[in-house]
Amino acid sequence: MRKKVLVFPAGTEIAFEIHNALKYSKFVELYGASSVSCHAEFLFKNYIEGVPFPGNPGLIDALNKIVDEYGIDLIYPAHDSACLTLTEEQDKLHCKVVTSPIETVDTCRSKTKTYEFFKGEEFIPKTFASADDVKSYPVFCKPAVGQGSEGAMKVTDRDDLEKLLAGDEQYVICEYLPGDEYTVDCFTDRNGKLRSALIRRRERIRSGIAVRSRIIPMEDSVMKIAEKINSKMVFSGAWFFQLKRNTEGEFRLLEISARIPGTMGTTRNLGINYPMLTIFDMLGYDIDIINNGQDVLLDRAFISRYQTSVKYDKVYLDFDDTLYLDDKVNITMISFVYQCFNKGIPVILLTKHAKDIYDSLDKFRISKDLFAEIIHIEKDRDKSEYITAKDAIFIDDSFAERKNIHDKLGIPVYDLDMIESLIDWRM
Repeated sequence: MRKKVLVFPAGTEIAFEIHNALKYSKFVELYGASSVSCHAEFLFKNYIEGVPFPGNPGLIDALNKIVDEYGIDLIYPAHDSACLTLTEEQDKLHCKVVTSPIETVDTCRSKTKTYEFFKGEEFIPKTFASADDVKSYPVFCKPAVGQGSEGAMKVTDRDDLEKLLAGDEQYVICEYLPGDEYTVDCFTDRNGKLRSALIRRRERIRSGIAVRSRIIPMEDSVMKIAEKINSKMVFSGAWFFQLKRNTEGEFRLLEISARIPGTMGTTRNLGINYPMLTIFDMLGYDIDIINNGQDVLLDRAFISRYQTSVKYDKVYLDFDDTLYLDDKVNITMISFVYQCFNKGIPVILLTKHAKDIYDSLDKFRISKDLFAEIIHIEKDRDKSEYITAKDAIFIDDSFAERKNIHDKLGIPVYDLDMIESLIDWRM
């Protein structure tokens, strides 16, 4: 029986990584819940909106209503604040939360508490209680409660430091760390054993999120830090910590988090699916780990997903330079054809192909059975004569063909670059 897993809040980069990690699993049925309208509605087939923000009154009652209505087995927090709130309120929730013990989550949520907890360890950066304690600049300041490198900044003089500290936000003042920044993705099983630790360099960062990250060889000094953290804190499943090098090139701790990071897909594509492993371990299964060991570089940018008002129950599709392009199968188009197949929407291949269409389909290993009908017409015939369905769409690379169909029949017509708006990403 599949476990029903609710990801909350579902609109964070963390949630998107959990979705990517679990969407193909035969053991999991995914649900997403958010407080406000967000990108999650384009990803989660089972999506609920209007849940109160973490820490707000009514959150637990709202989540319990969802848990009871849909039979949710596990809630997977996808933000630091949600992780802390749901861990604190675990006893009031009607299902388990995928989390570490509250003592660990609470300490990790505050950099001040984290640095105090590991006071005396070599990897803790030098900190200053106030501007009076700072004797030389620059220093590095970051919110005491935050995530990633969001809000962190280099401060070059006392005036700027005092202005920063005068605001409402509480900051930790640290020694300046000029070196590269790293994330170490870790997994600890229910027996407290550190089963995996992989380091990646954060090569490009946007809004505190690593959008370019590269797996690099593990250094002994970093592994010792991972083992020390694991020996002093109790983790359940996936967690991570971030490091930066100081002026001497030594690693210093930025933060620890008892959750997965949004860029953990880097290590997932080595074969280590941390969200899935965390769930298995939490349910009491003994886990094993496969690491393919290759170099992995992750780079990401905005991706567009669409909702349109188009309604159709039949698709008419061209073949030449549409279903195949540059003598190769058009991957996006064939994905759309299979999407139609999965949804029970018939696709009619309507083509003026100069050769035997069945031989050409065989050449590209495209089964004729994918299509409800194959209509092979003469070059001088008008395709509009063969389109009989009213609630249909027409796909063709030829502008002339599209304009003709649009003018004569008034149905939506699509060029190749528009197919992305027809792809349904929800799982």
